[in-house]
Amino acid sequence: MQAFRELDRVLRGEARFGDLGVVIPLGPLLRVNVLLAATYGVCMGVYGLLWPDGPEWRQMVAGAVKVPALFLLTLLVTFPSLYVFNTLLGPRLQLGVFLRLGVTALSVLTAVLSAFGPITAFFSVTTANYAFVVLLNVAVFALAGVFGLGCLRNLLVELARPRAADEDFVVLEPAKSGRKFGVIYAWMFVFALVGGQMSWLLRPFIGSPDLPFAWLRPRDGSFFEGVLHAAKLLLGAG
Repeated sequence: MQAFRELDRVLRGEARFGDLGVVIPLGPLLRVNVLLAATYGVCMGVYGLLWPDGPEWRQMVAGAVKVPALFLLTLLVTFPSLYVFNTLLGPRLQLGVFLRLGVTALSVLTAVLSAFGPITAFFSVTTANYAFVVLLNVAVFALAGVFGLGCLRNLLVELARPRAADEDFVVLEPAKSGRKFGVIYAWMFVFALVGGQMSWLLRPFIGSPDLPFAWLRPRDGSFFEGVLHAAKLLLGAG
């Protein structure tokens, strides 16, 4: 319950910054991130219940494991670049503060994702169109990512504001703030690229009715090729 109370504070914009850093508990938010991501993973795996050879329950278990792993691994891979990029932005903050920023933004992302879980599950059991279900999940992940990265930007803006008697916070000069925030937008783009390719490495999340169940697929192609192929199938051009 403490984890969900902390998530509620974040979603309401009540997470505050004290004189010594970010007043955001890391442990509870990590737990709720894993739980919400696993919930959406189960909803993704619901599509496996429609396979012609019979329900594939393992796909739901795989989704519950892989979706949390997807976000945590992506954050792990991109976290060093976040620290460097934001150092260019201005604030000289401790590494632990940046970790809390990343986990807080991730909590918003997983909250939005889990909110769309029932919708994903509904379409998964009401259509047999594999390409449509793939693109639906891509769209939901993209939307959740927009909210999560938007939260991160807002937190960085908050940290850039001046605070009395606090040398860890630096005021952004108006003439340079736009250019420096462009650096953060560049990192957001990198996060999206890494997240997309990470999902490709961890696939399948949904599972194809034309292929046997597998925990992982061979490392061929890329996430972007997969999305393009699904779009062609949906439009009847594949």
